[in-house]
Amino acid sequence: MARGYRLTVRDGPSVTRAHYPMLSEALDALELRARALEVTARRAPVDFKVRRFEPVAQVAARVEVSGPGRLWPTLHGGVDIRGDGSAEAYVGRARRRLVAEEPGATAYAALRAALGVETGGAGRRSSDRAAP
Repeated sequence: MARGYRLTVRDGPSVTRAHYPMLSEALDALELRARALEVTARRAPVDFKVRRFEPVAQVAARVEVSGPGRLWPTLHGGVDIRGDGSAEAYVGRARRRLVAEEPGATAYAALRAALGVETGGAGRRSSDRAAP
């Protein structure tokens, strides 16, 4: 039996998880949590004398969704919140691939498009909608 979709939020050493029955609900929660982290997750530049890491090069927080199921989920994607507050969408788990954003679109809209979820209306796929 599939358990739905898992949302994992990594903010520094803190990790929280939540479960949602539908992908659209998990993505709504992902966007809500990630937008809050954009404001609070800031990093200072790190200087190792040999190399300097600016805030934009640091991942301050990561919000990701996976599912359905627990052992071998078929879907992996999420949003990295950078140290300067910018957001960057990706798909995949072990081999993350950045999702290209359309001009004027957000990282969240790009993630929804990459995962096959409509952004118009309630943001639900046809398979997430209840039968009429």
